[in-house]
Amino acid sequence: MDREAYRNCCSLAKIPRQSYEQFCSSHFVDYIDKELTYSRFFKRYLLPNHPCVFSRRFTEDWKCRAQWVTEDGKPNFQKLLQEFDETPVPVANCNAKEYNANPKQVMPFKEFVQYWKEYIQNGHSSPRGCLYLKDWHMTRDFPEHHVYITPDFFSSDWLNEYWDALEVDDYRFVYMGPKGSWTPFHADVFRSYSWSANICGRKKWLLYPPGQEEFLRDTHGNLTYDVTSAELRDKSLFPRSEEACQPLEIIQEAGEIIFVPSGWHHQVYNLEDTISINHNWLNGCNVDIMWQFLQNELASVQKEIDEWRNTMDSWHQHCQVIMKACSGIDYGEFASFLKIVADTRMAFLNARSSGESLDYPRHVSETVVSLGPYHAAFDLQRVAHILECLLCNEDFKRLDHSTMTLQPETMLQQIRDTIQSTRGQHLLYQE
Repeated sequence: MDREAYRNCCSLAKIPRQSYEQFCSSHFVDYIDKELTYSRFFKRYLLPNHPCVFSRRFTEDWKCRAQWVTEDGKPNFQKLLQEFDETPVPVANCNAKEYNANPKQVMPFKEFVQYWKEYIQNGHSSPRGCLYLKDWHMTRDFPEHHVYITPDFFSSDWLNEYWDALEVDDYRFVYMGPKGSWTPFHADVFRSYSWSANICGRKKWLLYPPGQEEFLRDTHGNLTYDVTSAELRDKSLFPRSEEACQPLEIIQEAGEIIFVPSGWHHQVYNLEDTISINHNWLNGCNVDIMWQFLQNELASVQKEIDEWRNTMDSWHQHCQVIMKACSGIDYGEFASFLKIVADTRMAFLNARSSGESLDYPRHVSETVVSLGPYHAAFDLQRVAHILECLLCNEDFKRLDHSTMTLQPETMLQQIRDTIQSTRGQHLLYQE
């Protein structure tokens, strides 16, 4: 992040997001085929939460583009089997519905490839249904492979930074699926951003700006499973569907990367035999959206079990437990997430301030260093804003703070002290 981008946003408490109306009336998104600075991407797409597509030139140096793909642009099954063979992988059945998703099973990679070959030979059909290898943590399983490089535009990634620090999980995935495989209508985990790169094959994306999903709920408040379904036209089932705008339709070619902003619901089809790489990620630009999502999730849980509120002394704690089971995180872990992000950036700025910039603490990642002090200062401001929101939140106040790794008042003061003591390095003050 450069000085201008930092000064444009350093005083922001609430990120101003422009209207999404342009995407309801236009079917075009920006296509990026030339060099683009990080600061420009930050200003034009991250802050306003707008989608875009990067051309294949941004992935042309990736090893997987050469090693996983044949000369005619098809999946290189022979090479993939050499690398992954007996590796267990998660596989979904696109022909089956389980709640609002597809049921999954785990099978050896070579069994999935054998199925895929037979599926192709049988005219892209199979009595086993249409199977789709998805949400495979390939990078976690094979950290030595290095078959792709995360573009700098997507490098400010608090979500994977947090899980890497815990060494238990990540949100980096590989998808492999035959022509006809698809993903039902959804928004990404924690309302995160995502980027998705096609290694080979083509995808069709149907995207809806935030807020449009409310028109695509049935009479029980449940989101539609398939936005192309004829039942959406049944007003007795989906009374507001006609109010929804037409989706933004994007055809993603081999090598291209799509940036999907926070809270944009989408449905995705593989138009050919396709391999893609996808990351979910969060940072200072959309952490407020994540915080709002968590509040909404907790409110939904509280509504569901409200009748037991007065019969349980630990009702509020139970709500947190149920929320984590449903959403993958609760308020306590969210606070821990913020602490790890803040600790890293404070360590970085303090090391620079003391002249130890050649010997950063071990937990300060190369990414934080490469993004620089302006970005670290922006990140700390965003964490501070969310901490202030937490301290004002009645449900957060009810938690047992003595069990948390983060004491929010203490952390907030540490952030303010760090920003004050290092302000000369990143020009935080307003000139």
